[in-house]
Amino acid sequence: MRRTKIVATVGPASDSAEVLLAMVRAGVDMFRLNLSHGTMDEHLVRLASVRSAAQVAGKVVAVLADLPGPKIRAGRFEGDGVQVTVGLRVKLVPGDEPSTAEVIQVDYPTLLHDLAVGDRVVLGDGDISMRVRSVDGYGAVAEMLTAGRLRGRPGVHVPSERSRLRAPTDEDLVLLAAMAAAGVDYAAVSFVRSAADITMARDAIGTKGPALIAKIETRAAMDDLAAIIEVADALMVARGDLGIECALEEVPHMQKQIIRSCVDAGVPVITATQMLESMITAAQPTRAEVSDVANAVFDGTDAVMLSGETAIGVDPVEVIRTMARIVERAEAEAQYKGWAQRLGRAQRKRDSAGELRVTQAVTHAGWAAAEEIGVSAIVCCTRSGLTARAMARYRPLARLVGASPDAGVMRRLALSWGVEPLRVAEYASTDELVWHAVEAVVRAKMAAVGDHVLVLAGDPKSTGGATDVMRVIRVS
Repeated sequence: MRRTKIVATVGPASDSAEVLLAMVRAGVDMFRLNLSHGTMDEHLVRLASVRSAAQVAGKVVAVLADLPGPKIRAGRFEGDGVQVTVGLRVKLVPGDEPSTAEVIQVDYPTLLHDLAVGDRVVLGDGDISMRVRSVDGYGAVAEMLTAGRLRGRPGVHVPSERSRLRAPTDEDLVLLAAMAAAGVDYAAVSFVRSAADITMARDAIGTKGPALIAKIETRAAMDDLAAIIEVADALMVARGDLGIECALEEVPHMQKQIIRSCVDAGVPVITATQMLESMITAAQPTRAEVSDVANAVFDGTDAVMLSGETAIGVDPVEVIRTMARIVERAEAEAQYKGWAQRLGRAQRKRDSAGELRVTQAVTHAGWAAAEEIGVSAIVCCTRSGLTARAMARYRPLARLVGASPDAGVMRRLALSWGVEPLRVAEYASTDELVWHAVEAVVRAKMAAVGDHVLVLAGDPKSTGGATDVMRVIRVS
């Protein structure tokens, strides 16, 4: 039973009804709509197709709308582009005229104010980089650190700590409103630098909008990580841009730091970028890619994400099957019990407030009881998803069920490690809630006669109250 969730990007290779259905059956838990490409109409069609495929497959599947974020681009390199060599000096100037091997135009008006001597500027996906040697009112002179060919309008990455770009952008907010109206479950905010960026997006859509994912792809975001975790509903380790902004050798350590911090806080986290990149064209991944996916599982990630592999790859369904096999094998070796014990010790030292502290204490006690008794399932009765996410932090060995009357909450729980969403009705009392939840679990064949089931719940009449009920029930 796979616990780590799989996120797959929809694109030209995977947007047919047949392929989407096959991907759901192969193991996709959440589909990503990359709003950097395609039109709104195309994304709305894909959203409807995903919902249809999930319904046919009888599976709870979430949908993520990934906002483009701010983009800086170079002026177009005409024809077949230009070849640059190591040591070549070029001038960077603000503007949108065509670029040459001598002068690169950058569509960023404050470029010369935001660059400093010693800064590293990166073009494209990180293949070509340069170091700024001087800056004056007419341009910045930079020396090429790597060689390559520049074509089209490559992206330009400048140090985020001085960038004046705002995230989310005005375009992002328009797209966010449209996606919220369409009913997506998550929206990812790109180029996040502080908790204020997530707060801005939330203020724009209100509390009824999709859950917000903060993409961690800047040094500034790493510096404000604790505050971002406080306000975001989930995080994404966006290793592509993070590896452009920071030294590559730092990225694995940042990945571990982000994942551990998110699991401690009960906030889902996705590990993304180039996980099975070679399968865009190949039938099998590289050994290094397999190890990368497995190590993300060992780190404790809630989900692993596929981008070009499923959007433009030769066989999106086989990519999902491959990812699922790698994840399942890694989970068999993961040291989840030791992780939970560490969390329990850390929690006793944490000064959490009121109802959250009660929920944390009860879920920790629930994990310990489940281990001691050997229950078949842990059922988290929840109207917001909080109880299930709090229990998922402990990575329990028993089956973990998120029982909710809210279809939107169920889809959002599709991202959380190990949680199997299950629809239940509303009940007036805790007794009714507990007993009917167990009945639903048995009907769904998640537990059988003779099994012990642990149930966590709160008062059904309370709105956003603490998880303060724990019962162990033997199915008879």
